[in-house]
Amino acid sequence: MTQKTIMPGFRQILTNIREQASATSRSPLKYVGQFADFLAGVNLSIRTKILVSLCIVILLMGATNIVSMMQMLRYSRQYDAIITNITAANSISGTVKADIDNEMWRIVSGKIEFADGKQYEIIDDVDATVHWMMANTDSQRAKVKLDLILRTLQSLRDYIAQMGDKIAHNSTAAENEADLEKIRFATSVMEEVVQNYVLYEVNRTEGQYQVMRESFARWQVFSVILILSAVGFAVVAAWSLSKSIYTPIKKLHDVTTTITKNDLQALMTSDNVDEITELGMSFNIMIGKIRELLNSKMKEQENLKKAEFRALQAQINPHFLYNTLDTIIWMAESKKTDDVVSLVTALSSFFRISLSKGMDWITIGEEIERIRSYLTIQKMRYRDILDFKIDVDEEVAENTILKLILQPLVENALYHGIKNKRQGGTISIRVRRMNEDEILLEVEDDGIGFTPEKLAQLQAELADDSGEFKLESGYGIGNVNKRIRLYYGSPYGVSIQSEYNSGTCVTLVIPAKMETEFQVEETRLSVGSEA
Repeated sequence: MTQKTIMPGFRQILTNIREQASATSRSPLKYVGQFADFLAGVNLSIRTKILVSLCIVILLMGATNIVSMMQMLRYSRQYDAIITNITAANSISGTVKADIDNEMWRIVSGKIEFADGKQYEIIDDVDATVHWMMANTDSQRAKVKLDLILRTLQSLRDYIAQMGDKIAHNSTAAENEADLEKIRFATSVMEEVVQNYVLYEVNRTEGQYQVMRESFARWQVFSVILILSAVGFAVVAAWSLSKSIYTPIKKLHDVTTTITKNDLQALMTSDNVDEITELGMSFNIMIGKIRELLNSKMKEQENLKKAEFRALQAQINPHFLYNTLDTIIWMAESKKTDDVVSLVTALSSFFRISLSKGMDWITIGEEIERIRSYLTIQKMRYRDILDFKIDVDEEVAENTILKLILQPLVENALYHGIKNKRQGGTISIRVRRMNEDEILLEVEDDGIGFTPEKLAQLQAELADDSGEFKLESGYGIGNVNKRIRLYYGSPYGVSIQSEYNSGTCVTLVIPAKMETEFQVEETRLSVGSEA
């Protein structure tokens, strides 16, 4: 019920979209619809279409974040480099003048020797810091200002070196104080140059901030465009995928609707290669198999009717009935009342079980009782040449057997075995459980047996799987075998062993089933034959 409620709504949505797309040639939805139709017509599986569409949407959505993140990282690195350089420059400006001036004053005043002073160590530290700052910036103008600091630092180094040379040559205090003034002037210049660089970087920071804001504004616009593109593509892809799914399902629905009207010629057709198309092709194969099964079933029903007709012929064999009645008349004329009663009782039991209220399945006990009645009648006719033995395992007496299975085998033993021997014989019938699931029935006689040629002919008839019944079969064993296979299945059937002038043993194997298990099957077969 849920599917019947949802599907019309979804179908109506698609119809509305198509109507809007075709309402005017200038409508943007027209181009969207054309693009969706193009995507729907691409020969890809639905799974591939979904994955490709998902990847494109993820790519469009992810591109916005990736580009924005890259921009943020780029500007963040530039901003961090500027701040770091400003911090380093401030540390130089705050220490280099005081440290150098103080160290050189201690030398001039004679508190320490020139060689013991830390002036060169201070200059080397500043030099290393400035070189690091130069490598840390990407501004050419900043690099020029840093180069100016390095040249000023080199001048300061030269002034200190000149003082060292003079002190080494025993310069006077006045000369040392004059060199100290030069050094103090150089450190002042150094401090001024560093402050000039710091001011430049501060101004550049403000400019960098403005550039970053403008860039972020542009990327926000670009991000909105990418997001809208992703949303638009998602809508088109959803439309396309819905059409790829709905259209073949609608075709499949139409085909199944046609098939419900007993038209098995309807087939799915599609130019696509997606999963639903493969389902449609499998559906076509299934329809073909159904047609084959129906044809096979019709042929089977036809063969079953032939089998029933053949069994009915055996049941109402006019020669058997005529001969039996003739024997009854002869016995009655001979005043053999007891024999007449026995013969009529046996004939009545024989036909009562044969009719069985129209049922095809009877118990093994009933079938054996029917055969006993038949052999009793025949024994009264052929007193001098016929004897019989029946041995039935009581465990299988209530199992079910197909009616009129044993009689053709017993008739065959009598008419083609015992009578042709012309000196009498015995028919032995044995029924026992072969295993848990199967029952073995044997009809054996010590009659004339079959010649090797006739035995080969019978075995070839048993091996015939055509399912065709021979209404004029000389022995009937082949028809019994086909009837068993039709009802029980191909694993079951008849086998025969015979030796000329020694006798014949016909073996029959059937499944061990109870009557209730065949009632449903019998109903199914009767309904199938009526159809």
